[in-house]
Amino acid sequence: MPKLKEIVKFLDQYLETEKFEDGSWNGLQVEGKSEVKKIVFAVDASVDSFKEAIKNGANMIVIHHGLFWKSANPSCTGFNKERIDLLRKNKISLYASHLPLDRHKIAGNNAQLLKLLGASITKEFFKYGNLNIGWIGECKKSITIKYATEKLETELNAKCIALPFGKEKIKTIAVCSGGGGYESFFEAFDLGIDLYLGGEGIDIYSLAKDAKFNTIFAGHHATETVGVKALSKIIKSKFKVETVFINIPTGL
Repeated sequence: MPKLKEIVKFLDQYLETEKFEDGSWNGLQVEGKSEVKKIVFAVDASVDSFKEAIKNGANMIVIHHGLFWKSANPSCTGFNKERIDLLRKNKISLYASHLPLDRHKIAGNNAQLLKLLGASITKEFFKYGNLNIGWIGECKKSITIKYATEKLETELNAKCIALPFGKEKIKTIAVCSGGGGYESFFEAFDLGIDLYLGGEGIDIYSLAKDAKFNTIFAGHHATETVGVKALSKIIKSKFKVETVFINIPTGL
């Protein structure tokens, strides 16, 4: 049975956690059992995800949005106490990876979204803090926004908002999962990219229409399920440990 410290060391190194200026306290946030039999992977730290981990008999959770943020009160009181008590009483460890899991060139959310649409990474995109967190990719064969929308809705089990105002044949795609906002949208537009794929929707309908620019918003939560899924397979293979992905959609 693998040791917790071995898995944490691998995750820290593989995701290059120490390189990032992030609002999340990335890494091991709650320490449980020293040995790991089963790991749950999910997007959000929450009472619901913790209860699902307990039901599944997991003793470690790897999460994208963790418990502790540099702008939030870290006190173990109120709802925070309820969350932490669930973990500690069941001796479950919690590991969080926010921007490192957005950026990673293999297991990252943005890399996985490009891969899903048949595009290969060509250059960096959207600097946030000290590093880029998105990627620009190029499709070997051009695709349509209809194909991209249907593929994303099927694979992510999500409802996309598609603004099909640009080129009919799409070769280049700029991706920023989660909440890239206006900054990432305008960067993609200024670079002359064929399609911008984001998470959260922003109010750019008229702009995209008048500028004849393709845009898809696939949801903050949905676009960040792909990274933890990919990472779960890597951890399962390396450590021969049982892994389970738990999806708790937020509708956001």
